[in-house]
Amino acid sequence: MTLSVNLSHRFGDFTLDVAFEAPPGVTVLFGRSGSGKTTVVNAVAGLLRPDHGRIIAGGEVLLDTETRTFLPPHRRRVGYVFQDARLFPHLTVRQNLLYGRWFAHRRGPDNFARVVDMLGIGPLLARRPAALSGGEKSRVALGRAILSEPRLLLMDEPLAALDEARKAEILPYLERLRDELHLPILYVSHSMPEVARLATTLVLIEAGRVAAAGPATELLSDPAAASALGLREAGAILSARLAVPDEDGLSRLDCSAGPLWLPRVAGRAGDSFRLRILAQDVMLATSRPKGISALNILPAVVREVRLGEGPGALVQLEAGDEMLLARITRRSAAALELKPGQQIHAVLKAVSVAQENVGHGRPGADSP
Repeated sequence: MTLSVNLSHRFGDFTLDVAFEAPPGVTVLFGRSGSGKTTVVNAVAGLLRPDHGRIIAGGEVLLDTETRTFLPPHRRRVGYVFQDARLFPHLTVRQNLLYGRWFAHRRGPDNFARVVDMLGIGPLLARRPAALSGGEKSRVALGRAILSEPRLLLMDEPLAALDEARKAEILPYLERLRDELHLPILYVSHSMPEVARLATTLVLIEAGRVAAAGPATELLSDPAAASALGLREAGAILSARLAVPDEDGLSRLDCSAGPLWLPRVAGRAGDSFRLRILAQDVMLATSRPKGISALNILPAVVREVRLGEGPGALVQLEAGDEMLLARITRRSAAALELKPGQQIHAVLKAVSVAQENVGHGRPGADSP
């Protein structure tokens, strides 16, 4: 199912004017606070009537201001997960989940057991929300939304209220949700680690406008999009498969660019992973370096050199079937005489890839 959004709405001095297509998978709306992301999601949910626009989900018109079509929220079959879980405090976890099932009017087969297992909330069924951690509440809220049998799932910064430990706990469940349910998801975030681990499609929103939109792997490795993403957060996503872990605590992951060694990665041999490689962690060498401590040396070809207004430069590299970004100084770019088509080596320390930047699944696909 594809979601098509084209809308404009004015709030005082702020005007939202966006248009984009959200194909199957996880489409992340990314941007700074106040850029209009939540307004877009509320319009899709039917919680906001925009001044002008048209929203179509799977061929059905949810909104068309030209024809005065407005499908009310309860008829849109949209699941909404907010920043806070918004569970019913007087109901147990089981009862909260069954409320979502009741709301669906039993349109399809009963998948209660499957959802409970997928989210790992079986041991929580008899508890009330007050006895749950933040991460547990988020998982229950997810389960309730899924059990309402939506054709589209909306998630408005669902991890924003959680600390880093709880985020690390729930991200694998979101990855599993993406890969197993094949449910279109519109996900709002201003966290680049979340984007890198979850997004199949990325929509960058700046000051109420779409700055760029497209497959996440392409945008994250595009030097032109780096300013909208934030230079410190700039980096590309690589797809890799886990090999047998080494005895010294390192894991080898095989990708088309070559083997990568990272601190131990949990999983089974053959599992697919998405690796976020920060541009600031990539060094460049015109010949293969020797006698260095860095374990990861990938042959690559320079595709683009983009000089910044300050002392920095971004270099886009093609390594096998993968795209990488390197953030270096303009002086280094000049000293290496970098130019498109040049053969080069990308150097990456094993310990530079944090665990939060290693996620399950393949980039650009909503299923493994």
